[in-house]
Amino acid sequence: MAVITLLSMAAITMAGSNFKSAPPEWVVYEGKHGPGKGKSVVSLSGDEEYRSEEGLPQLAKILAYRFGFKCTVLFSVNPSGEIDPNTQDNEPGLEALDSADLCVMLLRFRHWPDAQMKHFADYYLSGKPFIALRTSTHAFDYKAHPDSLYHKYDWQSQEWPGGFGKQVLGETWLSHWGNHGVEGTRGILAGNSKHPILKGVKGIFGTTDVYEAHPPPDAEVLVWGQVLSSLHPTDPPSTRSKATSAGVEQGVNDPMMPIVWLRQPVNAAGKRNHVLTTTMGAATDLQNEGLRRLLVNGCLWSVGLSNKITDRLNVNLVGEYAPSKFGFGAFKKGVKPSDLAQIHG
Repeated sequence: MAVITLLSMAAITMAGSNFKSAPPEWVVYEGKHGPGKGKSVVSLSGDEEYRSEEGLPQLAKILAYRFGFKCTVLFSVNPSGEIDPNTQDNEPGLEALDSADLCVMLLRFRHWPDAQMKHFADYYLSGKPFIALRTSTHAFDYKAHPDSLYHKYDWQSQEWPGGFGKQVLGETWLSHWGNHGVEGTRGILAGNSKHPILKGVKGIFGTTDVYEAHPPPDAEVLVWGQVLSSLHPTDPPSTRSKATSAGVEQGVNDPMMPIVWLRQPVNAAGKRNHVLTTTMGAATDLQNEGLRRLLVNGCLWSVGLSNKITDRLNVNLVGEYAPSKFGFGAFKKGVKPSDLAQIHG
C-alpha cells in the first residue's frame, strides 16, 4: 500500500532543500514497499496539449504504489493555485529536484523564473538521470526573456544549438512526422531488444503521431515509430511520403523515425547524464501497457535497479484513469494539486 502525502498537510524537511513546509501546489505519493523504496522520483508536468497533468500523476502512482518510490509531481500553477498548463512561468516545488534520484519530465515551451530554473539546471549539472516524454524536446522557450541566466536552454538557441532538447535529450522540435490526430503510432522494437528497458515490452501503440527526430550518432535507438494509416492499433502502416525538415523526400516509414532512444551526454560540469527520451507520452498513450512497462523499466534502470526488472512486473493502472484527449485548451479547469492527492489500487 502507498501512503499519500499532500505537502500542504505537514511540515516536511527535505534533504538538500531550503524549505521546511510547502504550500498545496504539488503532491507526493509515498511508496512503502518495493524495489524503489528509498529512491525519489520528481515528475515535471507542464504542456498545453498532451495532458501531462493527468498522465504523470498516474505514472507516479504506479511507481509509488507498485514499486515503493517516493514520487513528487509538480505542475504549472496559475495565481489562483490551479493547475493550468497555459501558465508557462511558474512551476512550484522545483526545490524537490535538489534531492531527487530521477527527473521525469513532460514540458513544453516553459520559461520559469531564474530562481525556479536554477534547481533544474543544478540537477542537470549534477549528472543525474532524465526520462523525457513527448514535447520535452522543446521544453523551454526563453526568446522573450533574453536576460535570463538560462536563455540558452531555449529550443531554438543559437548559443547552445537546439537548446536543452537537442544538446541533452538528442532532439529539438522539428515536425509532426505522422499526420497529427489522424495517423497513430506503432512501436517497433530495435534489434537490441535485450536491453533491460525493453524486457517484457510489446504491443506499443499510441494515438499520438510520430515526431520527426534525428538523434545524434551517440544515441542508442530502442524503439522505432511506425506511422499507421489511421488511429486503430491493427491498422496497416501508412504508405505516403513527405519531406523531412531538411527537405529530403522519403516514405514516412522508409526509414522509420526513432521514438525511444538512450544517450549519456557529458555536461558542462564534466558529469555524464543518463537520458531516456521518448516522443510518445501523452496521457492517452499511458493507457497502453507496453509504453507503461517501458517507462517503469526505464525508471528502474535509471536509478541503478536493472536487476529488479522482469518481464512480469505489475504495471497496471492505479485507480480510475480516464485521461482527456490531447488538444489545446482541453485541460480540466479549476483542478488544484490537492484534488489529485488520493490514490486507490
